[in-house]
Amino acid sequence: MKLIYSIKDKPKFGQVVLFALQQLLAIMAATIAVPASVNQALQSPVLSASAALFGAGCGSIIYLLCTRSSSPVFLGSSFAFIGSIISAFSGAAAIGLSVEAGYWGIIIGALMAGLVYVIIAIVVKFCGVKWIDKLMPPVIIGPVVATIGLSLSGNAVGGLTSSSVAGGSIYVCLICGLITLAVTMLSATYGKRSLKLIPFIIGILAGYIAATIFYLIGKATNNPALIVINYSAFDGCGVFKLPDFAFALGKGGLAQINGTYILTIFAAYVPVGFVVFAEHLADHKNLSSIVGVDLLEEPGLTRTLLGDGIGSIVGTFFGGCPNTTYGESIATVAITRNASTVSIWGAAVACIVFSLISPLVAFLETIPDCVMGGVCFALYGFIAVSGLKMLQKVDLNKNRNLFVASIILVAGVGNMMISFGNVTIRTTACALILGILANVMLSKEKDEEEAK
Repeated sequence: MKLIYSIKDKPKFGQVVLFALQQLLAIMAATIAVPASVNQALQSPVLSASAALFGAGCGSIIYLLCTRSSSPVFLGSSFAFIGSIISAFSGAAAIGLSVEAGYWGIIIGALMAGLVYVIIAIVVKFCGVKWIDKLMPPVIIGPVVATIGLSLSGNAVGGLTSSSVAGGSIYVCLICGLITLAVTMLSATYGKRSLKLIPFIIGILAGYIAATIFYLIGKATNNPALIVINYSAFDGCGVFKLPDFAFALGKGGLAQINGTYILTIFAAYVPVGFVVFAEHLADHKNLSSIVGVDLLEEPGLTRTLLGDGIGSIVGTFFGGCPNTTYGESIATVAITRNASTVSIWGAAVACIVFSLISPLVAFLETIPDCVMGGVCFALYGFIAVSGLKMLQKVDLNKNRNLFVASIILVAGVGNMMISFGNVTIRTTACALILGILANVMLSKEKDEEEAK
């Protein structure tokens, strides 16, 4: 892919502001969805969206520092750890500990999961990455990356027809979502160079304006079916508010931690750390193909793992949610062809600033689900296509390759997930594990010419 801005390029300040906002908009929905999912499951507001944004910004800065600004990807709240976070709070309650102990439980859990990354990074430091290339060749990584986008496609379709207000018409949602998607595509394809670099900002603004117009018409005609945007987040939001940080909410809880609870946390977090490592590899392989640089060699898998692991710990300390590399961020790089890490720095700083300014947080929260659904149509689709592009040089006439790719795609599209107690192996990890096992099982296949 021919990049407009490569990794070390430094766009003008005004452009960086726009690029940063675009990255923020791309990762925002998923980042704040994790605390929302935890709160819904526990039926208690234990985590906040603003703290998750602050933690994501801090985690991304740590990642950039560890990778020497050589890998253009943003870290956001990890969906893989939702079950772990829930287990930390429910596990504390089960043995009579307070919710304050639960906050320290999620911090300790993130520390344990982060140490998994550190240990693997040390192994890579001494053993290199060649074994990873043999264990996970393009026939595995390509379909796995594709499944990341395909497994999320249902979310994009669901979001496209979802109203942020009860009673909103599915058809109004569809119109707003398709306007968003259409404007994004047109800007990226036919826009001038400046517009091609910020298609998501333009698309989201177009969808937001369309939803606002329907809102005004709906209010004027007393027709609730036309109202699909909820502005309640602006009510009494104030101007500035410090987020409810996890470590602050856990004040006094650390003294309650005991051995039984530590074992509960270990079982909930450490296995997931290995699962997310697989997603880390897939994301960096995908990003490498986009930017034309093998990121496992430069800055090196050791540095990316340390950045992801330490960034995840820091993100949890503030926001309560472990972080991970985001496919939405990678897709933004692919679509805009802007790989400048200066943009990621800007997005990280913007994430922290937005989390502190209440009206800005409110604006992000009021972007309708259908508008974000329209954006996600493009984002998730690009993730899937970038994975399939990795298969171009793979000989699918060989049964070995055909079976490996097929198994991975079916597991991914079918959203295969396996749970062992509180630990859930999610779709991407399931697909990767099955692909590796199939590839090893069929590794003795010989070419027909060799057989002769």
